[in-house]
Amino acid sequence: MTATEDLFWYTNPGARAWQTTQLGGDAHAFHRGLPGYLPTPLVEISALADELNVSKVFVKDESSRLGLPAFKILGASYAISRALSKRFGYADEALPLRELRDRLVDESVRLVAATDGNHGRAVAHVARDLGLPARIFYPASLTVAAKDAIAKEGAETVEMDTSYDELVAAASESAQREGSGAVLIQDTAWPGYEEVPRWIVEGYSTLFAEADEQLLEVGIDRIDVVVVPVGVGSLAQAAVRHYRSIPHPPVILTVEAERAPALVASLHAGRSVSVPTTDTIMAGLNCGTPSAVAWPSLFAGVDAAVTVTEDESAAGVGRFAELGVDAGPCGAATLAGARSMLIDPVRRAQTLVRADAVLLLFSTEGSAANPLPAPVVTVDVVPS
Repeated sequence: MTATEDLFWYTNPGARAWQTTQLGGDAHAFHRGLPGYLPTPLVEISALADELNVSKVFVKDESSRLGLPAFKILGASYAISRALSKRFGYADEALPLRELRDRLVDESVRLVAATDGNHGRAVAHVARDLGLPARIFYPASLTVAAKDAIAKEGAETVEMDTSYDELVAAASESAQREGSGAVLIQDTAWPGYEEVPRWIVEGYSTLFAEADEQLLEVGIDRIDVVVVPVGVGSLAQAAVRHYRSIPHPPVILTVEAERAPALVASLHAGRSVSVPTTDTIMAGLNCGTPSAVAWPSLFAGVDAAVTVTEDESAAGVGRFAELGVDAGPCGAATLAGARSMLIDPVRRAQTLVRADAVLLLFSTEGSAANPLPAPVVTVDVVPS
């Protein structure tokens, strides 16, 4: 395994040779049973293919997912069902939410989570549907829109002027104090807390199952590059588990905020490390430590990792908007990351991406989830 000298770029030439198994469970069947379930759009954008000098670019648009403007409810809903089903003696099942709601009438259970935006709102949303209270911890730096959205789901909110890692610790301590009266639904893992994060990762598998089906519908039976944003790495873990278990594994590119480069720093170190972070418009990526259950898969199976700046993410939001895709900064980070890799001839050569490549970008949130702050000005990113 080799790494470049650039601390904001990493490559692993052996990643595509690494193989693993599909994620367990049947999250896709569970999600199909939720009221209002529909696959999110897969959009082909020829203009981006021209700009990036590839054959085709597809964008999986998560700006509207089960009534929320981000993909996170896929993991939250499935993990909540698995955790509550286990309480009722169904350790290997994800009972339908309507059945759980009936069973919970005489139960007193609070759902607890820490969030940098979308995960907490998703947990609060499912809690409301189940008739349960929720307590959501979030950072003071979270946008007003995101704070309001969580509150409107009926959750008790706890604002702290601290890092994401410390928020997670506070949420964990809160749940522990309530004992069996609370369930921590956290999307990152640490020693001793791994089951729920694994269920969340399994929940994200629906995203990739949908994309496979949609690509086949338009005659695409293989892709060459997959681009996913990274906070703690749970979505990227789901991507690695999916795409490293198929016959023609693509390049997997992960994208982080330059102000929160936990994964790329860990990859360079060869072990999971924590890094200091600062506020970023990519709020959902503002995490300082990779998830413990995600790290082994990411270390083995990620081909390339890159960070993007605030301006690059904002430019991605603007370019997506011009092309009809509603994206927040985390979703647009995938476009910025793909551009960073493919426009640079050295990086492109390192990842062996040819001009006939097919790209798949996962735009994980809409602008309603995380609007650009007013001072951020987008710039033209179309090559002259």
